[in-house]
Amino acid sequence: MANVYKCEITENTQLTGEVYSLVFSCEEIAASSYAGQFVHIKCGKERLLRRPISICSVFADCVRVVYEVKGEGTKWLSEQAAGQKLDILGPLGNGFSLPEGKIIIVGGGIGTPPMLYAAKTAHGSVTAILGFRDKSKIILQEEFEKTCDEVIITTDDGSAGIHGFVTQPLEDLLSKGGDNAVLSCGPQIMQDGIIKLCKKYNVPVQVSLEERMACGVGACLVCACEAFDMKRVCVDGPVFEVEMKLP
Repeated sequence: MANVYKCEITENTQLTGEVYSLVFSCEEIAASSYAGQFVHIKCGKERLLRRPISICSVFADCVRVVYEVKGEGTKWLSEQAAGQKLDILGPLGNGFSLPEGKIIIVGGGIGTPPMLYAAKTAHGSVTAILGFRDKSKIILQEEFEKTCDEVIITTDDGSAGIHGFVTQPLEDLLSKGGDNAVLSCGPQIMQDGIIKLCKKYNVPVQVSLEERMACGVGACLVCACEAFDMKRVCVDGPVFEVEMKLP
């Protein structure tokens, strides 16, 4: 059972226009978390609901999350400075099962940060495919390049890397064979394309779902996902292993 901790911010910096990197100290969360899990952060006393944010990386007794400002809660979070304390519940959810051998990790937009944690804790060769809308939205590229054997960037408008979607280089890699698994996190339309390709080439795939949450502990059912038999993303996921049988 996850606990609530008062965690001190050590860093809260802007990566791009609306994306921030926040590091907080918490020995307990750092020691018990693994790739694919998330923390539930209380964003101001007046907001009842916490904000779920995936863990990007862990080092020493610190935890890093990378988040996008989308509303009042995350705007409040972006305004907090080093030395201030946050009320954090975590770590929560089921993360990735990292197989031995060669894996491909795929991140789309703000779904990219948790894939860095997966890359850093993987057991074998890792190729990362990272997709963004345009060059200005690219985040964490240098960190992935330091961690992975190969990093492929795609942009919707062609302003950097491959012009197109992550599914294009993914199919190129899968068609060559030898991959043990694909792990991904990003928009649902991207996930649908990835699942289709993995079924085509019979490669196991795990997807981390992005869903709205309220309680974060499975009580309210707000995050129940129809695509996975109404399972609760907060406690049954956010990572799900896809059944490989074709319909």
